[in-house]
Formats: sequence, C-alpha cells, structure tokens
Amino acid sequence: MIRFENVSVAYDGSPRPALHHVDFTIPEGELVLLAGPSGVGKSTLLGTVSGLVPHFTGGTLHGRVTVAGRDTRTHKPRELADVVGTVGQDPLSHFVTDTVEEELAYGMESLGLPPDVMRRRVEETLDLLGLAALRDRPLASLSGGQQQRVAIGSVLTPHPRVLVLDEPTSALDPAAAEEVLAVLLRLVHDLGTTVLLAEHRLERVLQYADRVALLPAPGAAPRLGIPAEIMAVSPVYPPVVDLGRLAGWSPLPLTVRDARRRAAELRTRLDEHEPHPVAPTAPHLVVPAAPNAVVPAAPHPVQAPLPSPARRLFRRTRRALAPAPAPAPPAEAHALSVRRDRVQALRRVDLSVSPGETIALMGRNGAGKSTLLSAFTGLVEPSAGAVRVGGATPHRTPPRDLVRRVGLVPQEPRDLLYADTVAAECAAADRDAGADPGTCRDLVGELLPGITDGIHPRDLSEGQRLTLALAVVLTARPPLLLLDEPTRGLDYAAKARLVAVLRELATAGHAIVLATHDVELAAELAHRVVLLAEGEVIADGPTAEVIVSSPSFAPQVTKILAPQPWLTVTQVREALA
Repeated sequence: MIRFENVSVAYDGSPRPALHHVDFTIPEGELVLLAGPSGVGKSTLLGTVSGLVPHFTGGTLHGRVTVAGRDTRTHKPRELADVVGTVGQDPLSHFVTDTVEEELAYGMESLGLPPDVMRRRVEETLDLLGLAALRDRPLASLSGGQQQRVAIGSVLTPHPRVLVLDEPTSALDPAAAEEVLAVLLRLVHDLGTTVLLAEHRLERVLQYADRVALLPAPGAAPRLGIPAEIMAVSPVYPPVVDLGRLAGWSPLPLTVRDARRRAAELRTRLDEHEPHPVAPTAPHLVVPAAPNAVVPAAPHPVQAPLPSPARRLFRRTRRALAPAPAPAPPAEAHALSVRRDRVQALRRVDLSVSPGETIALMGRNGAGKSTLLSAFTGLVEPSAGAVRVGGATPHRTPPRDLVRRVGLVPQEPRDLLYADTVAAECAAADRDAGADPGTCRDLVGELLPGITDGIHPRDLSEGQRLTLALAVVLTARPPLLLLDEPTRGLDYAAKARLVAVLRELATAGHAIVLATHDVELAAELAHRVVLLAEGEVIADGPTAEVIVSSPSFAPQVTKILAPQPWLTVTQVREALA
C-alpha cells in the first residue's frame, strides 16, 4: 500500500538530511507504529506519504514514495485526499470551519459526496469518537483533547484507504486515547485501512501495532519489524519494556497482561523492599519559603540521569532562580467556580499550593484542568469564589506584576513565541521580566545546548520549543510555575530532561502545577495528584495513594506489580540494586 524506495529528504540550510535512505513497504490493512527519538525525521516521513513533503514544506525529495500506486512526487496533496487522510500534531491548524459537525462534513464536501452519504458518515463518526454531545459546539471552545478527536474524525469521514497520524493521542486522557485507538483498530481489522502513526507515548500504542518502523537516530537506516524484535534494540521504549529488560524477560513483554504473567518471581524478590516515596505522607506538602528549601525528591527519571547541563545550570544559578519568600501561598483557590460560555468549567474548587510542591492535575478531557490554570494566570475570571496568586487576585493584577508571581507554559509553546529568532525571543523575555540582558539566553544555552541565536523557533522540534518557552517563563523567576500538557511531543529522553529541570526548580522552592494526561510523568515527578471530573475535585492526596487506586490513571509498573505499591521502573531498579 505504501512503498518507500530509497527515500531521502533534505532542507536548504540544514547540515544533514532529515531522512536518509528509507526503503521499506507497508502492506495494506496494517497498523504500523513509527517510533524513534525526537528530531530523527518522523514527521517528515509522514509528510512524504500525504504529499505535504515536498509540495508544501519545500526541501528536496530523492527516491520515490507511492501510495496505492500514486507517486507523491507527481501528485499534490489535494490529488491524494481521497486515499490519504492526515492528522497533524496541532489540531487547531487542521480546522477550517467553526463547529464540530461542520468540520466533520468539510472533507466530504470537498470531495463532492452526496448529502445523504455525508449525513450518515457524520453521525457514525460522532458516535465512534464520543463527540455526539459536542456536535454544535464551537471548535475554539473545546479542550485540547476534544479538538484532537474532532481532527481525527474529520479525516475518517471521507473513508480514506490510508490514515497518517502524528501524535494522535498526545492530548487525550487515557480512556479517550483507548477509544481512539479502538476506532483505528476497527478500521484496520474490519475495513482494511492502512494506518501509519507516529507516537512518543509508546505505552499507549505498542500493543496494537502489527509492525514498528524505527528511525533510531538522525541519518541512521530505518528498521521495520514486529514490535518485540524492534523493542529489543530500540533507543526508545515504554516502561513495560524497560521493566522486561531489567528483569531479563525474553521475549520482551509488550502489554501489561504479558508482563503480569511473568512477574511472580519479581514480586517475590521485591517483597522485602519498600519503594522510595514520590510524595510525603501528608496530603499537603509544607516547606519553608526560603530560596534553598529542600523538598523530598521523587525518583530519578526512567531512562536518563540528571543531565549535566541541568546540574551546571542549577548549581550556578539556584540563588537567581529561587523565588523570593512570600507571606502568602504561591496559589490558592476557595470555592472557585468558572463558567465559560454555556459550560460550567469549574465547580467550587478548593486548592492550595505550597512552595516547593509539585502537583499533577489529572482527569478526563474537558474536566477543567486548563481552566484552573487559566484562573491562576488571570485569563479567566471566576463566576464565584476566589483565586489568589502570591496574595494577588490574578485577573485584577497588571501583567507586568503578575509575570513575577506566576508563569504559564501553555499546551502549544508556540503561543508564547512571537519573534523570528531565538535571540529575539530571549531579548524580549529579558525586557518583559525586567531581568538583566542575557538572562534568558543563558538559560537557553544550558537547557538547549547547541541551539544558535539565529534559528527560528518554528524550526525547533516540539521538545526544543517547549524548553525555549520554559526558559522565557523562568526569566521572570515566578514562584509559581504552571505547565499545560508539558510532555506532548516529547520522547522519553526529552521527558527525562524536563523532569530533572522541574525537580531542581521544586528543590529551589518553586511551586509547580502540571495539567497532564501523562500518568508516567505524574508517577515520576508529582508529590501530589488532584483529580478533576466535571469541574469538581474528586481526589486530592499523595501521588502513590491517588493513582495506585485508579485503574485509569495508574502507571504501567503499578498495574504489573500490583498489589505492591511500585510506581516506576527506577524504584524497582534501586530496590534490586
């Protein structure tokens, strides 16, 4: 169905090709997972299938890519639209209409399908993706995960023979992600649709894949094979595979069920050990607000130690990054309610955040996580109750003052990045924060070594843009740091670097609140988990207590080793050592 014949792609000004000698075939009716570290060309490879590369992105394509017999060099994306459906990383850039139902119908209108066919397919897709209740909602009013499901649905309605998806579950909660993957699996098994998807959260997708196409490193030859064989040599792998490698299991398990069947001996070995706690025993962590406040650290990242750039950064600038002592908590909400349009987004939320504490906000898509972060930054005004940040009311505080109290890294880091170069972004951040010139650039140099001043932020990878946005926010040294889906688009190594940076910030006294669907991140980093549902807090307590008791939000290691209370592979590795 999809044939890559010695394909290479090079962009002007780039020191090396984005793809190099890709040569393999994807059969019809298979789900193929495209895996590899960030920056190896996964998005470029997906673009060659849809014709976006090189017709839209530019660059030079050598070799040939054929889809259902059509050469993508001679067929532009609109001439492939009836056979290839594409969903990118950013659903907002995908939309062309205003409401959910209109967006689902648009692709079929472009292909000239009859109205009765369009109506039937729209209804089927609304049911398949759980969007029926949202059919009349404006797209701009949806949560990030809801927007992602609409984007997927809009390419399903024309019934293409090939689906190409870039990070399709990155903005979805665990249950919604399973629903989407179940739909994709049904299309593969029942209709013979060929699905090629790139995904960094391999723990979600690996068990469904017929094959894995691995791009192991920039310029390295790709490998295509069955999942167990590829995972044995892959530089990126989910916790279930990491645990299998640690325990010496062969073949490696790909699912929690496979791993549980082999884990009896490992559980016996762990009976004598206690996992290092991720959170203190009390529901609320209280530490002094001093700059050198020390917080009980969560376990080290799964696949990488604390990177030397982060060590150098925080050894040298801990005093500069530590927030000034404040008499009021970094953030607190009392009976906070927020209404957005016709939706009651938050209902009587009570929450207090202490210095040095890391909190993970979790819950299904649309539960109110992003709205709560917006309330802390003054982007939305309470309809009832109160919210305060460092003793100030956010929506009544001038932005120049608020930026010194709270910083937000949004779901799309590019929303913070307006300049044409990294140097210009850093200069603007210094001015906005009233910081010494070069403060932001020094942060970028430590967190993103090798990034030049002249590069455009849009040319950075997702992980690099996130880190640049984080440096921009940290320039003002806010006591409260908010991050909305911070691991979206990050591979395991980039996530480990982010965990190391955030852990050091918490140790320096910063309060950190993450809105995330990444249960593995919460297990690694959070001292406390707050679960939201329909805008209400339904659980608030230490990470180990909250997520271990949740079948939806428990990490893979917890499910494998239950009833023992292990959260991460790192905890198991340290115990066995």
